[in-house]
Amino acid sequence: MHNNKIDLAKDIKDQHLSTNLMVGPSCSKVEFADARETLSDVVEELIIGRTEEKWKIIASLLEGISEKIIILPICGIGGIGKTTFARLIYNDPEFKCYSQVWVNVQLDLNKIRESIISQLSRKECQAIERQIICSCLMKLLSGKRIMIVLDDLWEEDQFHLQELKDMLYHADSNIITLVTTRSERVAGRICTNLQPYKILPLTNDMCWDIIKQRSAFEARDDKKPLTDIGREIAQKCGGVALAAQSLGFTLRSKNFDQWMKVKDSDIWNEAVSNDASLPNHVLASLKLSYSHMDSSLQPCFTYCAIFPKGHKIVKHDLIYQWISLDFIKPSKILSNL
Repeated sequence: MHNNKIDLAKDIKDQHLSTNLMVGPSCSKVEFADARETLSDVVEELIIGRTEEKWKIIASLLEGISEKIIILPICGIGGIGKTTFARLIYNDPEFKCYSQVWVNVQLDLNKIRESIISQLSRKECQAIERQIICSCLMKLLSGKRIMIVLDDLWEEDQFHLQELKDMLYHADSNIITLVTTRSERVAGRICTNLQPYKILPLTNDMCWDIIKQRSAFEARDDKKPLTDIGREIAQKCGGVALAAQSLGFTLRSKNFDQWMKVKDSDIWNEAVSNDASLPNHVLASLKLSYSHMDSSLQPCFTYCAIFPKGHKIVKHDLIYQWISLDFIKPSKILSNL
């Protein structure tokens, strides 16, 4: 059982599996971030295989800069790296003069409006009536250059999608909107002047590079016997960054026999996923990571599923909740915080 709560929080963050957990204080930018890859700013040097794609997209966005509104859908299967890719563009210096908004998309258009208002005004939106919300939003958007990311859009209803586009087009602003979605149908319906950009799988070599990076492979003394095994494991990732990342963290503290156990696990042949937008190798890698997680971490990790996506979790508050549920024991360090 972990006694040091700081180590515990770090271990869970390092597993990098949660689609819901955001550990740490508020970021310098006010946003509703997805902790799969956006705890603050993505460190571009750590991102493998997307640099050329990023410059291609930025060039197309800058070419269309005279357009009042640009909407670019970024689509691809779950775990392929859509959010990370959008973050690379969002953080690029080319757009540093833009007001920026990051929204984890909800089906309620009013919630999207309120999120945009909160981030642009740096205050919580207190309005209740839709007309007041719309009026407030139009004032905040007026006369600005704005980049908006609508992350993880699922809404397929043509009417609702058109309402979302109308909201942007009614603003007297230059707005670049990036929309990430698993659905090619949604991407096709939300796009206007730019065709949807489909994120393609990484190569096996890129997945191996991610595994090496996340497992601190280069610092190991037993690199030579593990290399061939690691390359075979990388092939099981199916070109999906999230699978490679989770496997890399899982393998970090494992020995030769444990690497072999991961490579030969029966889970790779099990039907883990029925969702075509979230392939089997993604869930298989996450399930493997969970099964190899320290038993004291498993209930802490599972508990985080109660928080909705985009919910900001204050690290120390979460740890107090774990302690109250007897998942972990308090330590002397706790009383000093």
